[in-house]
Amino acid sequence: MQIQCPSDCTWLASAREHPPAVLVRQQQRDLGLIVQFMRDFNERQSHLFFLINTFLSRYEPPELQPLVDDDVGEATAALASNFETSARGVIYEHRPASLPAERLMTALKPVLVEAGQGGGSAFERDAAVVLRRVEDAVREIRALDQSNRRAFLDLLSRVITNPKDREPAAEHSESRIIMP
Repeated sequence: MQIQCPSDCTWLASAREHPPAVLVRQQQRDLGLIVQFMRDFNERQSHLFFLINTFLSRYEPPELQPLVDDDVGEATAALASNFETSARGVIYEHRPASLPAERLMTALKPVLVEAGQGGGSAFERDAAVVLRRVEDAVREIRALDQSNRRAFLDLLSRVITNPKDREPAAEHSESRIIMP
């Protein structure tokens, strides 16, 4: 049964302010994992970590070619290798094995190049460190939930939200509370 509620309904407001305990525990676990992956980063590396993960959470692959964690791992590994060799003065283009990973790498690379304008080899080293950490994070999250091929991407979608998704329910034309 659904009951139409006014936007100032106290029950609706309470449900928004006090999510179920399972959701709170999941959020705490997710944030703990993100913090663990950021351990010992300097400020630039932290910014890059959030830039990359925000990009990944919003990336939309072509239709009928869903992105899975393995693609993210391959793309970040290839990009990290590119930055590592470039920081040593060698220009060599490493490529991921899968087409979805290749497309992801092609889309992510300009974002990192723009972020590193004028940073030189110091930026390249930082980018490589962060990309390797993202690669490790993908592997560790997948190990925690082996049945979910998008475990890492799902974690990002729970942690990194689009500001448009956070509009208060009061702005919607009608609010509803669902009753059993």
